[in-house]
Amino acid sequence: MLPPVIAGVDGSPESLAAAEWAAREAVRRDRPLRLVHAWNWHPRPHDAPTGAAVRHLARRALRQAEDRIRRTCPGVVALQDRQVEGPATGALLTASHGAELLVLGSRGLSGFTGFLVGSVALGVVARAELPVVLVRAGEEAADEHLPAADGSPGVRTPYRDVVLGLDVEDPCDEVIAFGFETARARGARLRVLHAVPQPAAFGPVAATAGLGPGEIALADGPARLAEWQEFVTAVLQPWREKYPEVDVESTLTEGRAASPLIRAASSAGLLVVGRRVTDRPAGPRTGPVTHAVIHHAGCPVAVVPHT
Repeated sequence: MLPPVIAGVDGSPESLAAAEWAAREAVRRDRPLRLVHAWNWHPRPHDAPTGAAVRHLARRALRQAEDRIRRTCPGVVALQDRQVEGPATGALLTASHGAELLVLGSRGLSGFTGFLVGSVALGVVARAELPVVLVRAGEEAADEHLPAADGSPGVRTPYRDVVLGLDVEDPCDEVIAFGFETARARGARLRVLHAVPQPAAFGPVAATAGLGPGEIALADGPARLAEWQEFVTAVLQPWREKYPEVDVESTLTEGRAASPLIRAASSAGLLVVGRRVTDRPAGPRTGPVTHAVIHHAGCPVAVVPHT
């Protein structure tokens, strides 16, 4: 059986938008869809919901998502929906084992104040072993497409760009592969954005210092950027050959990556970033760039774990 796309639903507007997004992505990837509701019940005072009531609410949340998907994405192949018990973060991670993709909702506030990402979504992103996509409330199919000639939204126009945030000092196959595959499935352009460290980040090393084969020189100005561009071109070349149908545009920017990624996301259909999997004593973390973009990006964000 093909690995499914999974959507976590709880009846909220953001989770319904996530379920609909997951259904469209399942169709694009030719994968089945599974809806999962995680609930956690412990005996409490008499005014708290009973276990039966919690299960009823779970079934209602799943039905709401099913009804919405049937209306908006009738071509999706659905697996049996699941109710899973336990703390939501752990339950969703367990339920997503063996899946291709996990999709969760994040509540949109505004382009200026960012998006509210709950503790469950943040916990899942920080610990997941598969890509996790966060979708804001109100996200619709037309948001993935360019506007029509008259400026009106639609779903028959080309897809918006997929933006891939690439760490040029540590390019990761998992993240790059996800970006290319997503762009291929949509027939969209892949815009690869590389944040080049500013010269000060290297310290007082002279530009004429001897460097080994494959190392990037520390020349200033256009020469330095040209060397970074050559390195990026070499990194992407095998992927261009593997996905010849994908139109790729690469952009260099100096300084920190978060701000240019957030700006690029304002006109994108999806932003793809990576998260390094570590065994640090402090526990799982998303990293500063990923943390920033999942709170402020104006489009769905895919966080891809890598070693």
